[in-house]
Amino acid sequence: MKHAIKLGVVCLTRSTFDYPAAGEIYKGILKDLRNLEQVDVLAVEEPIMDTQEAVKTGNLFAANLVDGLIVISGTFHLGHLLLEIKKRCDRPVLLWGLPELPYDGGKIRLNSVCGLNMNASNLVKSGITDFTYTVGDQVDENWVDAVRMIALLKQTKLGLIGSRAHGFFNVDIDDLALYGKFGCVLDYVTLGTLFDMPFDEKLAARHLERIKSFFDTSAVTEDKQRKVAELAAKFQALAEKEGFTALGIRCWPEFAPAFGIAPCAAMALAQDEGLIIACEGDMDCAVTMLCHKAAGAQTPYMADLSQVNALENDALMWHCGVAATGLADGVSTPSLDTYHAGGRGVTAGFVMKPGPINMARLDSIRGEYRLFTRRGEAIPMGKELAGTYAKVRFEDPMDKVLDDVIYSGLAHHVSMVYGDFTRAFEIFARLKDVPMI
Repeated sequence: MKHAIKLGVVCLTRSTFDYPAAGEIYKGILKDLRNLEQVDVLAVEEPIMDTQEAVKTGNLFAANLVDGLIVISGTFHLGHLLLEIKKRCDRPVLLWGLPELPYDGGKIRLNSVCGLNMNASNLVKSGITDFTYTVGDQVDENWVDAVRMIALLKQTKLGLIGSRAHGFFNVDIDDLALYGKFGCVLDYVTLGTLFDMPFDEKLAARHLERIKSFFDTSAVTEDKQRKVAELAAKFQALAEKEGFTALGIRCWPEFAPAFGIAPCAAMALAQDEGLIIACEGDMDCAVTMLCHKAAGAQTPYMADLSQVNALENDALMWHCGVAATGLADGVSTPSLDTYHAGGRGVTAGFVMKPGPINMARLDSIRGEYRLFTRRGEAIPMGKELAGTYAKVRFEDPMDKVLDDVIYSGLAHHVSMVYGDFTRAFEIFARLKDVPMI
C-alpha cells in the first residue's frame, strides 16, 4: 500500500482569459485527484485570482500540514499568487499547465503554459527548485509518489541495533546529515535489547507455522526453527515498542554466537509483514527501502551486486537469505539453510520471481547524499546456491552500470523491488536537491 499523504490543490486564473472554462476543467481535475490511492485532497474549490486569496490559500495549506502543493495554471495569471502561497506553505510543488483550448475568435483562451513558465522562472530566480511540472489532463503520479517518499522519511524514526557490521566502513551513517536532508531521526539500541525483548507468542507461533509450510526445513533443527520464529516476533515487538519505522542490525560477527542463530531467515519473515530491516547496519539502504515502500513497492529486498556477466548483460543480485518469502519464484524449493556462521546461519534460500525490477540507493558521502537507480528484468534461473537471489538483466549495458557503481564509490547494497520507480526517484532527487549517479 502506498504511503498516505495530504495534497493542497489550487487553480490560478486571471479575468482577461477564459477563466470560466478553466474552472470547469478544474472541477474535473479535482474529481480525478480524489480518486488517487491514499491521497487526501485539500482543495480551494474555486479558482483564485488576487493576492489576498493567495495569502489565505497559503495559510490554509500550512495550517492543515499538507505534504505537497499542486498549483494549476488554469489560465495565465499574476506572479504574486504562487509566491504568496509558497512563502506561507513551503512544500514541494507540482506546476501544472493545461492544454490550450480551441481558439475563440482568434484569441488564446487559457495561455496556461505561459503562466506555468512564469511561475517556474520566478521560483528558480528566487533560488527555489523543489518543483517539477506537467502539461496535460492528468496529474503526474510519479510526482505524487515522490512526495510520498519525502513525507514518509520526514516521519521516520530509524532503529539501529548494535552498529554497522565489522569492517563495513562504507555503510556508516552520518546521523545529522541524514536528519538534515530527509528529516529521519536515528536511535541506537543494543543487541542485548533485541535478545531480551518480550514477544507475542501467538505471532511467533504464526511465524513457525509459516516456516514449516513454506520451507524445506530438513537441514535445520526444531529448536532453530523456533528461534527463527521468535526472533521475527522480537523484531516486530521492538519496532512497535520504540516506534521505529525501519530497523538496521549488526547481524554479524557477534549475533550468531550470542543468540544461537544468525538473523537472516527471521528478517525475511518479519519483512513479509511489512517491517523494513537492513542487513549489516546499512541505514542508508533502509532509507531507500522506505522510499520504495512509500511509492507502493512490495517488500523491498536488500541486495548485493554479487556477480556480473558483461557478455550476457546481467548480474546476480544476491544476499544471504533475507528476501521476503512473498518474492519467491514458486518454482524452486525454498529451504532453510545453515551454510554460514559455523552452522548457525539459518538463512532463507530460494530463487526470486522473474519480472521488471527497479534498484536504487540513497548513498551518503562526506556529509552529502546522492542517488543511484537503474531498471532491469529479473529472469528465470535454477536454484544453484544458498541465499536469496535473482539474475537481473539491466536496461543499460552491464559494463556501464558497473562503471557507475565502482567509480562513484557507491556502497555495495541496493534496495531492489519489482516494478518501475525510476521516474518517481528522479523527481524525488530533484525535489530534495540530491544529485543522480
